[in-house]
Amino acid sequence: MNILPTIAVSMALSLGVAGAAAAQDQSTAQNPAVKSPSDTSNAPLAKGHNSFTKSEARSRIRAAGYANVTGLALDANGLWQAHATRAGQPVNVALDYKGDVAPQ
Repeated sequence: MNILPTIAVSMALSLGVAGAAAAQDQSTAQNPAVKSPSDTSNAPLAKGHNSFTKSEARSRIRAAGYANVTGLALDANGLWQAHATRAGQPVNVALDYKGDVAPQ
């Protein structure tokens, strides 16, 4: 029984799978589909199909530092729009499909 070819094939497959996993980890870390609620980047909000529920949108806006979130509604551009307060001041705020929150 010749075990050397079996070992060589097993090692090649293991390295290939590990390499593919490493490549996937790098690409997803650079551009996540949905951002963490604690990521409050100042990027412009993106228009597009928004899959956040009303409850999730309210939670993400609150996690971004806004309070008293009222009048929450999804607009024609796919942005959740609301009235809120931040540092005691009233502000209009929006949430895009990526999870970015910004004053309007």
